[in-house]
Amino acid sequence: MAGNEWINGYLEAILSTGGGASTTVEEQQRVAAAARESGDHFNPTKYFVEEVVSAVDESDLHRTWLKVVATRNTRERSSRLENMCWRIWHLARKKKQVEGEEVQRLAYRRWEREQGRRDATEDLSEELSEGEKGDGIGEIIQIETQQKKMQRHASSLEIWSDDKKEKKLYIILLSLHGLVRGENMELGRDSDTGGQIKYVVELARALAKLPGVYRVDLFTRQISSPEIDWSYGEPTEMLSASPDEDDDDNTGESSGAYIIRIPFGPRDKYLEKELLWPHIQEFVDGALAHILNMSKVLGEQVGGGQPVWPYVIHGHYADAGDSAALLSGALNVPMVLTGHSLGRNKLEQLLKQGRQSWEDINSTYKIMRRIEAEELSLDAAELVITSTRQEIDEQWGLYDGFDVKLEKVLRARDRRGVNCHGRYMPRMAVIPPGMDFSNVVIQEDGPEADGDLSQLTGGPDGSSPKALPAIWLEVMRFFTNPHKPMILALSRPDPKKNITTLLKAFGECRSLRKLANLTLIMGNRDDIEEMSSGSGSVLTTVLKLIDKYDLYGHVAYPKHHRQSDVPEIYRFAAKTKGVFVNPALVEPFGLTLIEAAAHGLPMVATKNGGPVDINRVLNNGLLVDPHDHQAIADALLKLLSEKNLWHECRKNGWKNIHLFSWPEHCRTYLTRVNACRMRHPQWQDNAPEDDVDVEESFNDSLKDVQDMSLRLSIDGEFVAGGGSNEDQVKRLLSRIRKQDSGSNNENSLLDNLPSKYPLLRRRRRLIVIALDSYDSNGFPDKKLIEVVQRIVKAVQLDPQTARVSGFALSTAMTMQETTEFLTSGNIQANEFDAIICSSGSEVYYPGVHTEDGKLSPDQDYAVHIDYRWGVEGLKSTIGKLMNASGGEEKHEKTSPIEEDLKSSNAHCISYKINDLSKVSFRALEIECCKHVCHPWRNRRH
Repeated sequence: MAGNEWINGYLEAILSTGGGASTTVEEQQRVAAAARESGDHFNPTKYFVEEVVSAVDESDLHRTWLKVVATRNTRERSSRLENMCWRIWHLARKKKQVEGEEVQRLAYRRWEREQGRRDATEDLSEELSEGEKGDGIGEIIQIETQQKKMQRHASSLEIWSDDKKEKKLYIILLSLHGLVRGENMELGRDSDTGGQIKYVVELARALAKLPGVYRVDLFTRQISSPEIDWSYGEPTEMLSASPDEDDDDNTGESSGAYIIRIPFGPRDKYLEKELLWPHIQEFVDGALAHILNMSKVLGEQVGGGQPVWPYVIHGHYADAGDSAALLSGALNVPMVLTGHSLGRNKLEQLLKQGRQSWEDINSTYKIMRRIEAEELSLDAAELVITSTRQEIDEQWGLYDGFDVKLEKVLRARDRRGVNCHGRYMPRMAVIPPGMDFSNVVIQEDGPEADGDLSQLTGGPDGSSPKALPAIWLEVMRFFTNPHKPMILALSRPDPKKNITTLLKAFGECRSLRKLANLTLIMGNRDDIEEMSSGSGSVLTTVLKLIDKYDLYGHVAYPKHHRQSDVPEIYRFAAKTKGVFVNPALVEPFGLTLIEAAAHGLPMVATKNGGPVDINRVLNNGLLVDPHDHQAIADALLKLLSEKNLWHECRKNGWKNIHLFSWPEHCRTYLTRVNACRMRHPQWQDNAPEDDVDVEESFNDSLKDVQDMSLRLSIDGEFVAGGGSNEDQVKRLLSRIRKQDSGSNNENSLLDNLPSKYPLLRRRRRLIVIALDSYDSNGFPDKKLIEVVQRIVKAVQLDPQTARVSGFALSTAMTMQETTEFLTSGNIQANEFDAIICSSGSEVYYPGVHTEDGKLSPDQDYAVHIDYRWGVEGLKSTIGKLMNASGGEEKHEKTSPIEEDLKSSNAHCISYKINDLSKVSFRALEIECCKHVCHPWRNRRH
């Protein structure tokens, strides 16, 4: 009972007020047992002894106990003691209940995972080919090291080889946010201009150099702002030429890799990625126009006059994935997705930190919109490329669109040709990012491998300090002794990069401060006050910690560096026999770890994410818990002080670094994409021309969208599909024609049919009457009421059809106009199961009424269509299209259209046409484009 003296006092009080002569716990237990047998009334002592004493230590109960002690009235004191005892007993019981439920939940999850693993193992071992077993065997039976698996995987990339040279592939990459250019990349300028930018630019370059690839277009945002360099406003930038540029027979003027900048959003302002979501559709329109034009150009150059459509569309990050899904559906081209970092994982990490509420996180990062885009991208993608296995299991596994266990089963069933019942999941492929090591000189390790830094910075036989790289001099000016080993951290100042914990580890470890210097390369900055709130907060905290631990002369934090300086920074750290550190809370991959290894730097890295797989391959460092500053300090001290370990890690990194080269990455990439295309006949490159025609396939994708539109009547003739439905419609029409037009038996046409909303779900057949026709005065055509009466009566005359059929009315009229229209034909609104009016913006169920007897719209439907409903943007666009003529703006009074407020509502904009001759039909093109780019078009499942 140590630490719970108040409970001792509580026990004494109970003994003195309700325990009689019993003065020990054993005696109280005996009394409680006797009371339980005799059925006596509640006894506080009994519950305290049996349920409480050994289980509770609650501060709020302690405060209540103090109030009990302060109570002088004996009766009130006894009452408070009894109430407090009940509270303690209830808390103890609730705690046991919660613990039991948690144990059951964890046990069920373990059983579920084990069951799924057994099922997947059986399916894969029985049905997969040896090649596919090779990809997944390491996931099921751990019999090989990660390094051997990587080597085996690399050797299988010979599938995409130089014999593919005759192919002329057109590849599309999308990376919407950040500042993207080919040279002098401003990495670290902000949170949007980081490793992803460098990766996609180098991927475009590397793919363009691969045999069989003719052109690579990297789409990004065009920005013309005085705040940034003019180069980001150039519509096109060439990254590289084709490797076959000397071969006139195989090369055209459009070959190579290009950055294509599409204007979307405000063109004179640089926006963070969280603010780009409303402008995604505008980007898709611009990108689609460019692709259509470029496909025709490439067709003239290398396609024999036929358009050359994209081989694949690859979206990087959630915003580009959203856009790639739309473009993929429009062009009938396979889509590939790379998440880079994922919204659900980020949301979990931010909530664990406890610094922001869910509402604040969503407001700051637009996290739910990002997660929605990732879910949509998963549904549309054929292939998802990840850097590590951890990203598949622990990050993509959080999404509704992907399940690790089910994906393996579906793959095996698909391999056997077994029906998957409509279930579909994209293939997940682990392909480590490529690196360019052409500028890295890997030397044999030894005493002379890098030389001594002192020989470069001074001495009779050494070079003058003026001959050193400028970035070296910039870093060295911070240090009292620049010859000590350097601990190098290179990342943008983002809270998730965890720089402050690294600084705390360095500041609190005296041995580490004496042994080494710390260099923090945290992007570029001019004034902390002008930076974003997150980056500015991190840098402010860094400066405060440097002052707190008095680290002046031990820590370098230069304000500026160029991208070309980064290799020199790595080389400087290697000269000092230093260590590279990445303490990020979660690192999706960690390109900087590979760069550091290439320059001979061992690493200390977070154990969360990609560094786990990187270290398995390179075996060149230590992994630590990023939340434990003491563990970070110990790992750094171990690597720096044990020279044999340092040299061993350095050698291992150099020995295995070739597995991360760009050629290997690109060959694996195209092999995976080719496998996706081979699974679908419409994408196969080796299919006979009379079976699969690329242009015809593209046209079919657009035609399919047109076929999905509502089939309306044409000149009084109803258009219907084939098969049994067509026979039913023909039979219905024949009955309508045979009816006597003078029949007056239209009242209560559906008296015997249920019309309540719950019964609507039980309908086996729903007949929808689309009704819109107006006379010259703009009023509903009264002649149509006869058509409605005849349709309803025809159904009623067929008892078999009437029992299972219901009616729905779809019209552009408002509910009031619809009711008046039906009343004119003696038809009651409640004879319909559903009424869709105001051009689809309102849905009513006439069987459901409000208390005053009036019909009320479906609120759930209103909430559904309100999502991302850009009413103001739509009004603005229509106004610009209709009011602009010959480049001159017309005044509102001369506009050919005006809004019809009577027929409009929150989700429907209705216009009156004042002058038909002046109305532009460009609005129809916008609507068509919106439907064409719908992501659900041309799904393969």
